[in-house]
Amino acid sequence: MRLPALSTLAAIGLILSACSHQPASDTAAVLAANALRQATPEAGSGRYPLSTMTSANAMVVTAHPLATEAALTMLRAGGSAIDAAIAAQAMLGLVEPQSSGFGGGGFMVFAEPLREKTARVTAIDGRETAPAATTDRRFLRADGQAMAFDEALANARAVGVPGVVSMLDLAHQRWGKLPWQTLLAPAIEAARKGVPVSHRLHTLSATDPLLARSKTLAPLLLNRSGKAWPTGHLLKNPAYAELLETLAKEGPSAFYQGKLAKRFVRELRAAGSDITDSDWSSYSADVTPALCLPIASFNACSASAPSGGFSVLEMVSLWQRHQQTQRGPVLNTLGNDLSTDSLHGLLEAERLGFADRQRYGADPRKVVVPVSGLLSHYYLNQRARLIEDLAAQGAVPAGTPHGAKVSATDGQILEYGTSHISIVDTQGRWLAMTSSIEDRFGSRLLIRGVLMNNQLTDFSFVPTQSNLPVANRVGPGKRPRSAMSPTVLINDEGRPVLAMGSPGGSRILGFNARVLSAYIAGVHDASKLVSLPMALNRNGPTEVERTLGRDAIAELKARGHDVKVVEMASGHGVIVRRGSILQGAADPRREGQAAGF
Repeated sequence: MRLPALSTLAAIGLILSACSHQPASDTAAVLAANALRQATPEAGSGRYPLSTMTSANAMVVTAHPLATEAALTMLRAGGSAIDAAIAAQAMLGLVEPQSSGFGGGGFMVFAEPLREKTARVTAIDGRETAPAATTDRRFLRADGQAMAFDEALANARAVGVPGVVSMLDLAHQRWGKLPWQTLLAPAIEAARKGVPVSHRLHTLSATDPLLARSKTLAPLLLNRSGKAWPTGHLLKNPAYAELLETLAKEGPSAFYQGKLAKRFVRELRAAGSDITDSDWSSYSADVTPALCLPIASFNACSASAPSGGFSVLEMVSLWQRHQQTQRGPVLNTLGNDLSTDSLHGLLEAERLGFADRQRYGADPRKVVVPVSGLLSHYYLNQRARLIEDLAAQGAVPAGTPHGAKVSATDGQILEYGTSHISIVDTQGRWLAMTSSIEDRFGSRLLIRGVLMNNQLTDFSFVPTQSNLPVANRVGPGKRPRSAMSPTVLINDEGRPVLAMGSPGGSRILGFNARVLSAYIAGVHDASKLVSLPMALNRNGPTEVERTLGRDAIAELKARGHDVKVVEMASGHGVIVRRGSILQGAADPRREGQAAGF
């Protein structure tokens, strides 16, 4: 089913109609309606002034100026990139609650420079986890048909045990310098005194059809008449301040253990969740070496499954291998973007990589995810040979890498609300972190001033398709597949030169592949990278922004691409090293800010 480009409000209307009137027997149509709903979880809110900065010592890029300011304060006080990230994330939970917060999850990549050696790059998986009581029928109706998206949100059944706090705690134990009391102080003060409602928060609050129904969230974001607070209104969240004060006093472990943890579970269960005290207290983020792949003269490092890192690396590697067989220029005549020929190759690489992701992407702790096979030299070479001068027509099949198990291709294309942070500290340590609560405003359930995620809807709603098991099916203690893919690029001298990542749901894969490929091709200006006109392929129509230009769009159509011009709310946070100088830039599609010293 190919879906037309729609305005945000028109899409919301169609979504609600489809979900409300869909016959219970038509699972395919319900899944299609869910996919459309998930395609606009956080709509665009216009363009904002491009924020870019150069500095010699340290750099921060976050999705909101107050979060950037909090992070920079920690770096100036001698804190590490991890310290800065904690301060930023705490502030984002207040000023950008629609996207991320302590009630969600995320992935982090951290690069440490080593003398006369390649930088050591570590990944931390803080993805949410399904409770032990979960079964593969969690999002099926009594008759076995898939639920509509809003049904899945109801009764807190979509809430997973949050992982952001555990992720930040583990990182702080390894690389933190400043106490949590110091790190949380800016957000505590802001939550008590109030912060101005931003244009983006107002816009998303005003257009969310579920917000007014939430007894816990509506009082925070809507006035007594049910209207969203206007831009500039002073937003206070005293319950959030109290929560942060508890963590500042007792430490981050208090989020998962003790009185505070039991209160979270008690209120979740009162809302209908089956999360238990044991589910909550047993959560732990996973620390592993980052997933790294040589591409051209660089080593690209991201988080592994269940993140989308392996997909981004596969896509960019397929593009680069295809590019080696081409005679035309990689960059356009201005040198600020890929040539149309090169962009075509990237879009076809994304088509192939997305097909593999839809079949194999899942939690490797519970199912086999053949990452080594997907990123092997042999498989990448074989797959790259499938890229031709003309675009493939329709969806392409997934490949069969070494180690793959028989499974179904997941028909759901998931999207969610997310935020990205990139930081370089004065010790030369680089951080890229993407975090999320899934749909905009998550589950719409506010507990202790924190919005709870709805990340369990990132699982496939149906456990089998075509009589085969879906790798990303729901299961007890399982973490859902994600497109979040924070990435750090290491040059041939072993030094980090790029930190990047973006929100945007399953479009994250294309957003990140677009920026990463452009950098590898020679676009090393951070402001140009975040301003690239987006173009991507999710194994179907080629989605582009109008700013790509008529000539480029016409050339893609001539090559056989089914081009759809759509609004895309990427939100890149990019830092590049240019010689001895750091340059940071925030995506102008959101309200982010770059700052350094």
